[in-house]
Amino acid sequence: MRRLIPGLLALIAATAFSIWAYPQLPAEVATHFDVHGAADGWSSRRFAAAMVPGMLCLMLVIATVLPKIDPRQANYSLFNSTWWTVMTSVMVLLLGLHVLILGSALGWKVNMSRWGFVGVGGLLIVMGNVMSRVRPNWFLGIRTPWTLSSDVVWRKTHRFGGLAFVLAGFCFIAAAMVTVPWAQYAALGATLFAGLSSVVYSYLVWRREPRESGAAAPVAKG
Repeated sequence: MRRLIPGLLALIAATAFSIWAYPQLPAEVATHFDVHGAADGWSSRRFAAAMVPGMLCLMLVIATVLPKIDPRQANYSLFNSTWWTVMTSVMVLLLGLHVLILGSALGWKVNMSRWGFVGVGGLLIVMGNVMSRVRPNWFLGIRTPWTLSSDVVWRKTHRFGGLAFVLAGFCFIAAAMVTVPWAQYAALGATLFAGLSSVVYSYLVWRREPRESGAAAPVAKG
């Protein structure tokens, strides 16, 4: 129950901010922004005020229920604190974005691109740092046919992926600090590369370790 407290506090804070801001919000609120921070999507003020509190409620339910329905639920006892670290980090990011979005609608001078990239970068760094602690499961981590078929491949892949995502996170923060037009796209590319390279790495490790992964050794022909 204690692990729910940070998420519940984020939900209470988001709801309180929505209640305070709602009477002052315009009829339409910008709720989506491109990589340069320009608004390119709008919602009604009712939806804008309720969106993140609703998402946080859903996140709390998901974080509580998924470990109980995972076929490998026994492994969660080995990384329960890591599971909640990741879930709480996502909820804190959602809270921050909620304040920025409504604040921008209230006339605050907010650079959505900069702060959004800082927030995502921070989340990637947190996730990368704890990724090696995640044990095989069906809902969190780098889940490929090769990591799910071998605990050895899972462990090695998550060590590699953890470093890759930390570096991608720093790319996001660096992109937020500079005004070079292509920096944001470079950060997005770094994240895509981190994900794809982790998938490829998991396959390469699996190929090198046929016994641990349960793969049959090649049969010589002729």
